[in-house]
Amino acid sequence: MIGALSSLVLLDYSKDAVEQQNHGALFENTAELPHRHVALVLGCAPILGRGWANPYFVNRMEAAAAVFKAGKADYLLVSGDNHTTEYDEPTAMKEALMRLGVPEERIALDYAGFSTSDSVLRANLIFGLTDFSIISQRDHALRAIYIARHHHLDAVAYAAKDIPARYGWRISLREAFARVRTVLDVNVWGRTPHFTGPRVPIG
Repeated sequence: MIGALSSLVLLDYSKDAVEQQNHGALFENTAELPHRHVALVLGCAPILGRGWANPYFVNRMEAAAAVFKAGKADYLLVSGDNHTTEYDEPTAMKEALMRLGVPEERIALDYAGFSTSDSVLRANLIFGLTDFSIISQRDHALRAIYIARHHHLDAVAYAAKDIPARYGWRISLREAFARVRTVLDVNVWGRTPHFTGPRVPIG
């Protein structure tokens, strides 16, 4: 009973912490989004289990292309999981963006974005970014900004189109627990990226 109550309290605290730390940093209109030299596009699986296109991926790539075409980012840094030769989120993201009209030379790839934390921290540690925009669905983007701000990075976000709650309830549930882990990563465990390396300047 005490354990369940503690979990509920932690879930509620994490939700409020992430929401409150991000006031004024999330945009849903490209016209209002501040210009940044680089926009960090957070990865996800392009294809679902049954071979269907992942609507989160599709909407995220369309949002990234819209931000670029609106002149709100000079380059897009696509960051995702590439833990095997058969699974390569960054390349899938690059190819999708090119189909949407983003020039190949304006796309940088981070193959070690194994988590939201890795993607955000590597944007700074590897790619040298201190101010950038983040592109993902609303809740995910807010969590990324929470991480960035804790590390004194000037980040704003553009919210990609979400999917109806009746279809995305599993993602919403997973996101609730991901916020708890993020708060613990940032404030308790001091999580660092799985991989670091030499600096890779963009542009």
